[in-house]
Amino acid sequence: MSLLVYSHKITPRLTYIFRHIFTRILQIPVVFTTRVEDFIAHEGMKMSYTKYPLGNEFFVRSHELLFERGVSDVEFNLHDWKGVPTFFSTGEKSSLPYDIFAAGFYLLSRYEEYLPHVKDAFGRFPFRESLAYKHHFLEKPVLDIWVMNLSDALQSKFPNEVLTPIAFSSQIIVEVSEAFAYINKGVGRSLWEMGEDLYQLKFKNILWRLLAIFRVQKDPFLVYEWLLTQHQNKASRLILFFLMADYSLVNKSINIHNPAFRLLVKNLADHVEIGSEISLSGQNVTEKMELEIKRLEKITHRKSFGTFQSRARLNLPETYRKLIDLEVTEDYSMGYINQVGFRAGTSHPFNFYDLGYEIQTPLKIIPFCVSDEALKDFSAETRNLKLTQMIEEVRRNHGTFTAVFSHAAFSKKFSAINFRALYQKLLKTLEQ
Repeated sequence: MSLLVYSHKITPRLTYIFRHIFTRILQIPVVFTTRVEDFIAHEGMKMSYTKYPLGNEFFVRSHELLFERGVSDVEFNLHDWKGVPTFFSTGEKSSLPYDIFAAGFYLLSRYEEYLPHVKDAFGRFPFRESLAYKHHFLEKPVLDIWVMNLSDALQSKFPNEVLTPIAFSSQIIVEVSEAFAYINKGVGRSLWEMGEDLYQLKFKNILWRLLAIFRVQKDPFLVYEWLLTQHQNKASRLILFFLMADYSLVNKSINIHNPAFRLLVKNLADHVEIGSEISLSGQNVTEKMELEIKRLEKITHRKSFGTFQSRARLNLPETYRKLIDLEVTEDYSMGYINQVGFRAGTSHPFNFYDLGYEIQTPLKIIPFCVSDEALKDFSAETRNLKLTQMIEEVRRNHGTFTAVFSHAAFSKKFSAINFRALYQKLLKTLEQ
């Protein structure tokens, strides 16, 4: 079973979004044509994407966005359809009341992030600048919902065809920017950090540090065994991202030559997938980014499969272009670390489309929708409710639920919130 798509012009943007929606999510191969006679003669599933229908086929009236090049201001008139916000309306003759393909491309390409905007204190695109936040649909994977509505409409049009969208899945990202809180640090650094605690009157931290250094009690950041235990016999994938930058006032990373640190990373790599957390300074310079990735590869003796940008800072398209130059295949930073929601309007992985070069790249983007930092200001009841609602929304629309946690969140001494209990409940809900 395949779908024949007619359009008056086949562009890279058009093939990118059609293949993402049909081939990747709905698992329907797509064939394109600009020949009217071939389209009319076709007897299987077919749809036209143009200004006017050619006959009685599945027809979606096209918006100009997929036939343009570059970036320009786009006008929006949002409408509600089946309880979900939509934009780029199409008119009565269209099988859908909005152009899902142009709207989907706008969200996936992160079109709005190429437009002029004021960055936040970390140099990131602020969530408040997004179309989704301004129109109150940031917490919904609208593209995933649109695709399921498209699937229903196709099923009605072609009742003899069996459509089987991709199955729901889940994964948890844990970023490790400082592998140990107190132990396995040099004498000078330990004394410096004790001085900082003394200056800030954090006497408990000084006591905990001394107890950990003298092995009277466990270092509070040694949560790795607990994490591995939680994922035993669980379907949810666990991925750890380690910071491999040089120590600085910004990067509190452990010395990469420290034997205990290297042993920890190597041992964990035998049980779970390990990736590179790219430091803020590494994000600015390709050579630094490459160095941090290579450091991890030398410890694990494996090719680093993916990256997570520290603080989820993305500068499009430069960040992704650097990753592509370094032959990185996956990046997990597409989300707002300080806000719950779907930055690209989807929970599904997708390939980065470079609007500057107008090409689909091989870099796969894995978006996340929630982080421990975004949840910390909510009450315990609200945190649990939001997680449950988002999981069910993603599950209902055959998506991939991805959450981000700092390993420090699971420290009983450093986190005022019981994230361990929340995490256990999260995994239990994902298994249901």
